Amino acid sequence: MLKIIENLPPELLDVAVEGLPGLLDGPTLIHLPGREPAPLFVSVLLHGNESTGFYAVQALLRDYRSRELPRALSLFIGNVAAAGEGRRYLDSQPDYNRAWPGTEFGDLPEVRMMQQLVDIMTARQAFASVDLHNNTGINPHYACINRVDNRFLHLAALFSRTVVYFIRPLGVQSMAMSGVCPAVTIECGKPGQKYGTEHAREYIDACLHLHELPEHPVASHDVDLFHTVAIVKIPPEVSFSFGNVDVDLRLVEGLDHLNFRELPAETVLGWRGSGAEPRLSVHDDNGMEVFEHYFRFNGEALLTVRPLMPSMFTLDETIIRQDCLGYLMERLLPE
Repeated sequence: MLKIIENLPPELLDVAVEGLPGLLDGPTLIHLPGREPAPLFVSVLLHGNESTGFYAVQALLRDYRSRELPRALSLFIGNVAAAGEGRRYLDSQPDYNRAWPGTEFGDLPEVRMMQQLVDIMTARQAFASVDLHNNTGINPHYACINRVDNRFLHLAALFSRTVVYFIRPLGVQSMAMSGVCPAVTIECGKPGQKYGTEHAREYIDACLHLHELPEHPVASHDVDLFHTVAIVKIPPEVSFSFGNVDVDLRLVEGLDHLNFRELPAETVLGWRGSGAEPRLSVHDDNGMEVFEHYFRFNGEALLTVRPLMPSMFTLDETIIRQDCLGYLMERLLPE
């Protein structure tokens, strides 16, 4: 499935995401030389509807059209087919950011392709890895790491002082690449926002100019570190809405405004319908069901049991069904 090229197609500098299927045959890895030989590995469009990373790298490469990159760049343009349709992934595909080594998927062509990518970047002695994403709810720009390691924290803090450590979901790019080099996932807000594209472009440029990643600790005042402790899903059999009362679970309108806010216990997040009590699916890092640890129903109201901070809560029904409602976090102090 993977196409590998050693030069930049000129048309790539101006094409819209929707036009990529007419330019690229499919998932494409592009190796570009630079003054420093150890490459920065950058992946974009692992989710086809998250376009900011592609446009950021496109703008960066236009800037370097007639000059040498400060460091070699290996650019992976992921789900080209889904990007052409503005979808996270197609019905015939797995999620491209759940198919990397460590995945729960079986033997799929996409799984083999992601292993091939990791092997290639290992052989090329990648300097660092950056996976660029958007989200659908209201969130700040933030970086994610899968190892609490000073080099990873420096790479993350270069983008944002807000850093999230997580080890689930499995099969994500940054977790697979963390065994090769310092790796981060970058969350650039919603697609289509000019600031998100500019911020991501500046960040990739800064990464290309790095000579090393320090091993000394990041100053505590330069980073707010959080740990994702649970993933929240709505089971397929549970109907839900953000306003319609004729469902199993009616969630508060504007739920995504609660992201990255520390909520006190007894915060109301929604109400159950007239039928049986609907359960959210809430699993911790070990895959254990922990609904009662974080939520309870008091009559019709769905309440938080303890103080918690949500992230990536979304109002997008497709994303909720394909992935999750969001995540729960707690503060984590670096050692």
